[in-house]
Amino acid sequence: MASETHKSKKVFYCSNKVNKSSHDYLFGKEDEEERRMRLEGEVDDGHCKFGSSDSLLPGLHDDVSLTCLAWASRSDYASLSCLNGRFNSLIKSGYLYDLRRRLGVVEHWVYMVCDPRGWEAFDPFREKWLRLPKIPCDDCFNYADKESLAVGSELLVFGRELFDFAIWKYSLVQNNWTKCEGMNHRRCLFGSGSLGSIAIIAGGSDKNGNVLKSAELYDSLSGRWEILPNMHSPRRLCSGFFMDGKFYVIGGMTSATDSLTCGEEFDIQTRKWRKIEGMYPNVNRAAQAPPLVAVVNNQLYAVEYLTNMVKKYDKKKNSWEVLGRLPVRADSSNGWGLAFKARGEELLVVGGHRGPEGESIVLSSWAPKSGFKDGTLDWKVIGLKEHSGVFVYNCAVMGC
Repeated sequence: MASETHKSKKVFYCSNKVNKSSHDYLFGKEDEEERRMRLEGEVDDGHCKFGSSDSLLPGLHDDVSLTCLAWASRSDYASLSCLNGRFNSLIKSGYLYDLRRRLGVVEHWVYMVCDPRGWEAFDPFREKWLRLPKIPCDDCFNYADKESLAVGSELLVFGRELFDFAIWKYSLVQNNWTKCEGMNHRRCLFGSGSLGSIAIIAGGSDKNGNVLKSAELYDSLSGRWEILPNMHSPRRLCSGFFMDGKFYVIGGMTSATDSLTCGEEFDIQTRKWRKIEGMYPNVNRAAQAPPLVAVVNNQLYAVEYLTNMVKKYDKKKNSWEVLGRLPVRADSSNGWGLAFKARGEELLVVGGHRGPEGESIVLSSWAPKSGFKDGTLDWKVIGLKEHSGVFVYNCAVMGC
């Protein structure tokens, strides 16, 4: 009888990765008796548990309920959080995103800025646009050039405030912006890439215009920066990406007139850089955008600005093969104002279009595994943002 009484009590716990407030997010505040019985019954195996009478979805076991919610669309989480205090605390705890990661549930949303109103998110599955809260930054940061990067469940935006560089980060879980800890060597015009909960920043220029060869690793779980070994060559206006579990940097310039055609590979395990001669033969110019590159299924793709063509990198031959044409033009603005990203198993191009009904931003995707014929890639329009100009200032894809 005592055991039955114990089972009916409100029992919940999570692993220590979840915030302390998660212990009672389903049930509000506990009284002393409930707290005593919960603590006596806890066995920390790293999973969330509920008492038999406290399932989130009546009639379902706690693990089944959480799994069902993890498989629900991210678009529904805002509505779920409004049901009651228990759901609100669950969503804000971030546990469902951790569970989605472990289950392999991923939705790739597109985050972008194409007008002064600020950041927006596009849900390709529901074809919905969502406006993010405004960054609480100063006017200098707001109007200056910026760079962006999605890592884990965060969106990092790099820019310059009145006196120094600054980083603001958007939390998908909390739906707010906070100031991010600055890099050890603050910079702009760097190459960057992310893999899971980590990101690497390499090269760039400091606030005095010096070209850097230093690199740093960002851990989104701790919010801290770690200094990595230097690259072989300093470079700015370069691009970075992860491929086969290693980080690469290609393109860029060592000065206002000297371009680099070599690439560099960083092995996270050995913590060493390897130079790859001729990895990116397209010569950068000061007026051109950094290389537009994306990695899908560990295959590297790039855009050639002058011809508006998509190319694929051959790792064994260290050469590039022309595949087909972009759905929008990149040559008119030297690659600026256009986004070329990976979105799961597809390549994504975000660019402007001028038509009879005005200006708009078009999101197009192509799956490399679908193949191509006679230089034609089957681009499909997955989204449209009307009356937003034709210039994409920043763009990032977050998979959560």
